[in-house]
Amino acid sequence: LTKVDRASMAVSLEARVPLLDHKVAEYVVALPERFKAVGGNRKILLKELLYTMVPQKLVDRPKQGFGVPIAEWLRGELREWGESLLNSKRIREEGYFRPEIIDIKWQDHLHERSNWSYDLWDVLMFQAWFDQIRE
Repeated sequence: LTKVDRASMAVSLEARVPLLDHKVAEYVVALPERFKAVGGNRKILLKELLYTMVPQKLVDRPKQGFGVPIAEWLRGELREWGESLLNSKRIREEGYFRPEIIDIKWQDHLHERSNWSYDLWDVLMFQAWFDQIRE
């Protein structure tokens, strides 16, 4: 719910999660068990309905996480912010990280030679936090 809420609010979109509607929940609770689960197979009615609208291979695949495009953000709309926080002079003066390693990873990431987004994000979050506590 949190992810749906954040993602929809980020683009000014009002979203509803239909399976949380009390009328749907009450209806499903009242159904006989044979419509809900058979041999460990759950959500039978929902899957049967989905099969009529979505390819079965999409319905029956394993769960997938909801990825955040940090790599693209750091190369795009967050690039300026990232560069200000990962500035070599600043990193050197603060003394918590080795600026030469940060520089290499930042350049490799920007030029798509490697995806260092998660390593860089950790440093960026530290730097943003450090800015906050210094104020």
